[in-house]
Amino acid sequence: MKYGPQATPHVFIFDADRKLRYTGRIDDGEKPGTARTHDTRNAIEALLANKPVPVEATKTFGCSIKWPDKRSYAESEVAKYATEKVTIADLGLEELKSIIKNDGINYTLINVWATWCGPCVVEFPSFVDMHRMYRNREFEMISISFDDPGRKQNALNFLVKKQASMKNYIINGDRYEFIEAIDKNWQGALPYTLFIAPDGKILYSKQGIIDALEMKRLIADSIGRIY
Repeated sequence: MKYGPQATPHVFIFDADRKLRYTGRIDDGEKPGTARTHDTRNAIEALLANKPVPVEATKTFGCSIKWPDKRSYAESEVAKYATEKVTIADLGLEELKSIIKNDGINYTLINVWATWCGPCVVEFPSFVDMHRMYRNREFEMISISFDDPGRKQNALNFLVKKQASMKNYIINGDRYEFIEAIDKNWQGALPYTLFIAPDGKILYSKQGIIDALEMKRLIADSIGRIY
């Protein structure tokens, strides 16, 4: 707190004698690749060249610093997740086609899974996490269970345990028709994940466990890093 950071990110650069030589922004760009003035880089290069730092301090723009005394707020938000209603609805073939078409404004992430699928169970918490991270943006998370309709309650029990308050469906019809409707390139093995742009273009598809960090990066790059 003695450093006095105001917002994230906030840079502090010290010289070899531990003297503060620059404090402020990284650059003047809010989106990657848009900066015109690279203040942090300029300060580092000047110090390495034993030259005066051209600009020693700038203002910073970003989210305010979250100090440890705000942890109670974060904990209260986590507690709210447990109170959110979790449901699962039957999904017909035509409704599925409408979801895949994705006519709205949201980017849609679809995870196809089943309670009997070990890899599905392992990666499912990552999708719950992404739902919570991006749901206030132009983003929608949908899970589709390929369990037998008679196991609908089992699927719901699983979703409740995972606090999965996104849109959840269970297919009601011929599995192979659903596989074909979701993605003609999908061979049918679970889990299967699709990320679809608002115009219906498939930006990402994978059969098997995803790389959660890679997926988050793709979501952030697609919906934008700022509101």
